[in-house]
Amino acid sequence: MVQMASHHELAEAWLAEDPDPVTAKELRALLAACDAHDPAARKDLAERFTGALEFGTAGLRGLLGAGPQRMNRVLVRKVSAGLAAYLLAHVPDARQRGVVIGHDARHNSRMFAEDTARVLGGAGITSYLAHRPWPTPTTAWAVTEQGACAGVMVTASHNPPAYNGYKVYWGNGAQIIPPHDAGIAAAIAQIGPSDQLAMPELDELRGKGTLVDLTEALHDAYLLEVVALRANPGVDGRGLVIAYTPLHGVGALSVEGSLALAGFPQVHTEPAQRAPDPDFPTVAFPNPEEKGAMDRVLALARTVSAELVLANDPDADRLCVAVPEASADGTGAGYRLLTGDQAGALLADYLLETGARDRRMVATTIVSSQLLGFLARQAGAEYRETLTGFKWIANAAIDYEQAHGGRFVMGYEEALGYSVGSLVRDKDGVSAAVVFAELAAWDRARGKSVLDHLDDIYRKVGLFVTEQVSLTRPGAEGLAQIREAMARFRAAPPRALAGHAIEQVVDLSRGEGGLPPSDVLVFKLAGGRRVIMRPSGTEPKLKSYYEVRVEVAAGEAIPEARARGLAELASLRDAHQQLLA
Repeated sequence: MVQMASHHELAEAWLAEDPDPVTAKELRALLAACDAHDPAARKDLAERFTGALEFGTAGLRGLLGAGPQRMNRVLVRKVSAGLAAYLLAHVPDARQRGVVIGHDARHNSRMFAEDTARVLGGAGITSYLAHRPWPTPTTAWAVTEQGACAGVMVTASHNPPAYNGYKVYWGNGAQIIPPHDAGIAAAIAQIGPSDQLAMPELDELRGKGTLVDLTEALHDAYLLEVVALRANPGVDGRGLVIAYTPLHGVGALSVEGSLALAGFPQVHTEPAQRAPDPDFPTVAFPNPEEKGAMDRVLALARTVSAELVLANDPDADRLCVAVPEASADGTGAGYRLLTGDQAGALLADYLLETGARDRRMVATTIVSSQLLGFLARQAGAEYRETLTGFKWIANAAIDYEQAHGGRFVMGYEEALGYSVGSLVRDKDGVSAAVVFAELAAWDRARGKSVLDHLDDIYRKVGLFVTEQVSLTRPGAEGLAQIREAMARFRAAPPRALAGHAIEQVVDLSRGEGGLPPSDVLVFKLAGGRRVIMRPSGTEPKLKSYYEVRVEVAAGEAIPEARARGLAELASLRDAHQQLLA
């Protein structure tokens, strides 16, 4: 019988190949604490060396640190070697087409990107390495622009400072989907010690032409193509006052630049958050959806009397929008943050109403509002619903264009991700900012506010009220609780919630709903109500999505209809959450 190595032995072996003095020092200190019988240190060591971060369609994401359950140079090198092996086995001209490598401004991002280029170069694959931190959508776009066979983006998106990640794009510019994820994971598993990989120095690769440093000219070309997405270039944006923040991320140069080129000169960027800073010092959590993250830009908006507030997450693939909202007495005193569903519906309605009425399609995910489907039917456009994750929207768009000869108008997911047209096959907070600014200027020219526009949509197709609730269950015990809850609802689904009969249960794990198998349960209730349950793909959370649709009666004020919807939504949410308690 083969005896398994202890966590201590695994850690010693890890130290032997770790090229990073920072993580090596961290691990030695942890081992010393374990030797001193520190129970917290022993628990930490066991967590780091039990299993490994799993590579999937979202790539890798985890805490920075030593060990296979952390993001570090050992892991990045092995993952890059596995990616190289998979590309060489499945893409005949992979060496010549090469891989685009981008990165954000997080801790270790540049180092991870350079290690990736060295490993790929050691395998004979050309790398196109970003010359500076830039947005995730720029990398996705550059894959197809360069004709590369794949792309790598080093980013942890909107996670806290202690995280980093590694995303992989296929040659079509979309994040990988099956079978590539499993194929790359299998190739990674075959890689031996990282210190035995061929890793030429960067200057040596440059001399051979196997490493190409990208320049600002490529980013400038991206901005020009972003501006070309404008649906109505004649809309005058000169008078629109915009407040913006990149939340200490990499979006400022791209968003400011593209808005200026598009004819929106009055952009005021929050100065304390403009420069990239991997510690995100002015926010508790660098996600514009989180409470408090928008406080500074909203204060700036009030100072400059902004008509539109825009915020990116740190890698600028998401966009948060806020617009002025009148107070109850009509004096006007604040801003309303739009949900992802609201911003997505506004973009879709604008593009469908003002664009060409050719064969066209819009798409969203199963956990986003059903509103987009109603808008598409009203506009005579086709509609697709995909699994959660923008990779599925991107591939649905590619399939629609190739198989049906139609035009992809836009797609979105409720988590503030939007894609306009076929420029970027991923969510793009830069192009979404430009098109939303145009939408706001278009509404302004019509004598309407953005909120007036939203109310018009509700009167046209119904008012949809949504809410997401996440139950966080950290650690192995928490993940087991999440799996148990999904299994319980799958085996014995409730017959009714809040007095409304459940008319249909769709279990995507069984391939129901016409989508690839996924750990998702959909409960469709009488009257168009809906509840969805799924575990998060990147965090230890069980996510539940609730939706209610109410018709707006003739002469009924939108706030009254919303109040009815919110009351129904609260009852539905509470009834379901009680079953999870």
